[in-house]
Amino acid sequence: EIQLVESGGGSVQAGGSLRLSCAVSGFTTGRYCMGWFRQRPGKEREGIANIDHDDHTIYAESVKGRFTISKDNAKNTVLLTMNNLQPEDTAIYYCAAHDFSSTVPICTLISPDFTDWGQGTQVTVST
Repeated sequence: EIQLVESGGGSVQAGGSLRLSCAVSGFTTGRYCMGWFRQRPGKEREGIANIDHDDHTIYAESVKGRFTISKDNAKNTVLLTMNNLQPEDTAIYYCAAHDFSSTVPICTLISPDFTDWGQGTQVTVST
């Protein structure tokens, strides 16, 4: 079982930055997909960025150019660096993962593709 623990959420003013961290354990192979999702108030959960075992990344248009996903392999951590935050970025942010040993080996931003989820961390951006 993959375990995910997020940290780094908080409150910031518009134009500010935050970095979210997701500590990961439990991958059974070296082939996997890690993603960041968010759920804004009154909206459905949406995928915003992913990274696979080969460091290929995909971003949603809404965050492209402002958010960066990366890995710290030494610490088994996936990071989401968020710059130029805007009030519409206010949401609960979730880290998610799936291991290619037991799922379709494609890294997407589609929520049902991910088998394991963190508990979520709140990000609030004020004007």
